[in-house]
Amino acid sequence: MTELTSYCDIILGNEEDAEMHFGIKPEGISVQTEGHNVKAEAFLSVCEQMMERFPRAKKVITTLRGSISASHNTWAGVLYDGKQLLQTRQYQITDIVDRVGGGDSFMGGLIYGLLQFPEDDQNALDFAVAASCLKHTIKGDANLATVAEVEKLMGGDASGRVAR
Repeated sequence: MTELTSYCDIILGNEEDAEMHFGIKPEGISVQTEGHNVKAEAFLSVCEQMMERFPRAKKVITTLRGSISASHNTWAGVLYDGKQLLQTRQYQITDIVDRVGGGDSFMGGLIYGLLQFPEDDQNALDFAVAASCLKHTIKGDANLATVAEVEKLMGGDASGRVAR
């Protein structure tokens, strides 16, 4: 993974990926013991270490899952561009239907967001997190949420009410 990652402009993973593949851990937090209370700022050190290790990288993105129970998680994300740490709001995902595909839908949402909003990393990150958040409510590994549904959630409407 180290050689492949050295060619990447954008690196996406979570703290477990950084530790398992590169020996990089967040400073000042143990995800195993504090996994229910994940704070975005704690991952700045992971992003900085990743950029130091992989100087070609222009962006490092991390998903933040807080595990309250198997059916209740918090979900957010951070993006570091070497200068600033952007973070999303934290969603409460209760009554999870299926976590499989959550990371893939985050990555798909991020690719869409970066292409759709090339000058607005915050909007791209918000789109990725909202898309993945919705995926947790869908059975199976594919995200069936529409762009309009993702944008509705991004806008703060988590009511679940039918839009006509």
